[in-house]
Amino acid sequence: MKLSPEEHIRYSRQLSLPTVGTDGQIKLKQARVVCIGAGGLGSSALLYLAAAGVGTIGIMDPDTVDLSNLQRQVIYTQADVGHPKALMAQKRLLALNPTITVIAQTDALTVENALAVLAQYDMVIDATDNFKTRYLINDAAYHLKKPNISASIFQYEGQCSVFTAEEGPCYRCLFPSPPPDDLIPSCSMGGVLGVVCGLLGSIQAAEAIKIILNSGQALIGRLLTVDVRTLAFREFNLERREDCILCHHQQSFLSLPRYQENHCMQAKVVEEITARETAALREQGVNFLLLDVREQAEFDSANLGGKLIPLGQLPARLNELNPEQFIIVHCRSGGRSRCAVELLLEVGFAKVKNLKGGILAWHAELAEAYSDEQVF
Repeated sequence: MKLSPEEHIRYSRQLSLPTVGTDGQIKLKQARVVCIGAGGLGSSALLYLAAAGVGTIGIMDPDTVDLSNLQRQVIYTQADVGHPKALMAQKRLLALNPTITVIAQTDALTVENALAVLAQYDMVIDATDNFKTRYLINDAAYHLKKPNISASIFQYEGQCSVFTAEEGPCYRCLFPSPPPDDLIPSCSMGGVLGVVCGLLGSIQAAEAIKIILNSGQALIGRLLTVDVRTLAFREFNLERREDCILCHHQQSFLSLPRYQENHCMQAKVVEEITARETAALREQGVNFLLLDVREQAEFDSANLGGKLIPLGQLPARLNELNPEQFIIVHCRSGGRSRCAVELLLEVGFAKVKNLKGGILAWHAELAEAYSDEQVF
């Protein structure tokens, strides 16, 4: 495979890099990368992969462009609203770089097609916004021994890592099992600053290019996080878990009967406590911490006087909690707090319970004893 005269001009700035050159550019031209999700993360990742000359790019997204997407999904224009994202993204990439091949799929990634889709490519970029697909990508990529470049964003923050079967941990080593549906607030609920998507999507593209060129140090065994409010980057070392059902027991979504039924693994059973039981402990003077994992705006609107650590910030703020202390976790209705309890138990906290029904149950069950003006 050779570069055409047009490609020599197009990629001249890359060709002058010592880690790229003609040989590296040919590697990029031969590479095949699929991006699952063409939203905020996918928009930036896809644009930079196409611009860099990745020869074959796959796009898989079943959604259509919505007006509210344009704030962060910069691959689309006003004229694309109402049209399939995968097809509109394909059109944009070919307009940017007609020398590449772009394969668009408007169906969703499922347990039935995951292996067949990912097998066509060298690596996968996980630019999805839901846990079901994220775990499916992880398991399929692990099975096929394909690098999985995964990122996620929420509000002002984002994180990225690279998961591989040959070295380093997989996504399950970081988060062993997915939470129930609708547990984590979506972008529409919690909000997101558009540039966070652009920043993390660009990092995903950079990781893909490094892996293709076999240059630099990929984020394997490392989790990179950023908060754009302070532009503080932090890096955490990740290791394989001895109890990982995938790395050590070779059990994945692809083989679990429950996943075949509803694409979601059974969430861990966590110990729950009712509002009345919690109130009784308070009256008895039992020493425990009430942990509120809602967002700041929710806390400001109504709270029970607990310690506020939003769920998205919890992994980075575990040092603020005592692993030996009795902790009761709550959110609005009990969903997010269940995920927080699972996380705390996974990292070794001794005694943690979930407030069943959250703050809604507290006010419903104890409205007479505790007015809205009183805090817990």
